[in-house]
Amino acid sequence: MRVLLIHERYRYRGGEDAAVAAEAALLAGAGVEVATLYEDNRRIEGSGSAALALRAIWSSQGRRMAMAAIDRERPDIVHVHNTFPLLSPSVYGAARARGIPVVQTLHNYRLLCPNGLLLRDGRPCELCVGRIVKWPAVAHACYRDSRAASAAVAAVTGVHHLVGTWRSAVDRFLALTPFAARLFIAGGLPPERLEICPPAVPDPGPDAAGNASRSGALFVGRLSPEKGIETLLSAWSGMPYPLDVIGEGPLEDGLRRHAPPNVRFLGHLPPAAVSAAMSQAALLLFPSLCHENFPLVVAEASAHGLPSLASAGGAVQDMIADGVTGVLAPPGDVEAWHRLARELLERPDRLRRIGLAARTAFVEQHGSGRAVARRLAIYGGLLARGPGTRDPG
Repeated sequence: MRVLLIHERYRYRGGEDAAVAAEAALLAGAGVEVATLYEDNRRIEGSGSAALALRAIWSSQGRRMAMAAIDRERPDIVHVHNTFPLLSPSVYGAARARGIPVVQTLHNYRLLCPNGLLLRDGRPCELCVGRIVKWPAVAHACYRDSRAASAAVAAVTGVHHLVGTWRSAVDRFLALTPFAARLFIAGGLPPERLEICPPAVPDPGPDAAGNASRSGALFVGRLSPEKGIETLLSAWSGMPYPLDVIGEGPLEDGLRRHAPPNVRFLGHLPPAAVSAAMSQAALLLFPSLCHENFPLVVAEASAHGLPSLASAGGAVQDMIADGVTGVLAPPGDVEAWHRLARELLERPDRLRRIGLAARTAFVEQHGSGRAVARRLAIYGGLLARGPGTRDPG
């Protein structure tokens, strides 16, 4: 079997980019021939806003790139991850023209919400879910604090909903959790074409999870408002334990200036260094303010036997059994985050028990064998219908 992965990388590398890399490695390790077509959001610099908005709706260049990759690689399946804004949904049309089944992983909520986060004013928001015309996002300037930009992004999903792209051009949508699946169905995606398939998460092995001399807390993620990093650093005031921060993003300079002295900023680190940090820390902190789709870092921490203190709500509640495989905290509540983090770090025995339970749950739910089997079953089901055969739209 040969699979073409299509993905548009982000300006700041985050969970989606890591998930796509892990997906490619997982499939290749299972004997699947993997080809890739990558675009990069850094090329947005210099693009006019009007031209970029039109390209996000339908990019002739994106279609040509996809068609060339399909003709060159001759895949059995085209598996799309991110197409916003440079590639656009035009890549589906390229696959359709060649009669190749299309799978789309739903890494974020872009089809439901112009900012992709279901977040407004620091709180979860679902006003646009189920609306073809996402006027609340425009009224509240939800994308980049601009009504014009919000209208342009809303047009992408609105146009493709009206012309039937989601019903005719994608054979399978992959939601990452049951929580996300319910939202996408409420938002209008055809339930018969939607399956739950968590992203590939590399397993560092039992040795990485077996460190008995862990200490300190760890944050890994993009340094941007929706990730709750400002709440976390406020909560760390007066905390007698060190906190390492791995990641980069638009808030970085201001955070460095105002962080407590026991917070160390490590910037962007390669995967091996992040894995080493997860093997040494006692507690992962995940203070996100939004309804995360699938917080990859929480799954990675569990794989390392590292317990998480995570914001309650969203898909994280499909991943953590509160008090058993992690601990949930109210998002944005500085006092609660300070109290819970301190209580946990004062109890290394409890953290060790939670970490071991998290590791066991990870192996059972996200082990490589199960992850490969899910994907091969989805691909095989589509290929069994015969070339050029698609679900009725």
